[in-house]
Amino acid sequence: MRKWLLLAAAISCEVTASLSLKGARDAPALYVVVVAGYVASFAFLALVLRAGLPLGVAYGIWGALGVALTALLSALLFAEPLTALMGLGMVLIIGGVLLVELGSQRAHDRAVRAQERAQASGAGEVSA
Repeated sequence: MRKWLLLAAAISCEVTASLSLKGARDAPALYVVVVAGYVASFAFLALVLRAGLPLGVAYGIWGALGVALTALLSALLFAEPLTALMGLGMVLIIGGVLLVELGSQRAHDRAVRAQERAQASGAGEVSA
């Protein structure tokens, strides 16, 4: 659970920094938010990896949801266009993220089973 909360924090910081770029054009002081957001995002991402989430999964979710949320929030906050095709793209991104996570979980489960089999066969040799 901790790794998912850290990942949510990383995504939130990245999206905040990206959205702040638009405002920083008119209010240069917002560049502090941009820099702090990106630094915090990478710091949280490092903590996610330290917590044990595989890099491919963490980076895939971080990047994909960052793009989707930035597009959605840009439409809501800045009245930027959000077309049906863009909406479909966001649905596909979320579907892709779910498939990556599912694939990662299956690979992890296979590795655990293989390790258990190896330990079981090794234990049998020791007791023989």
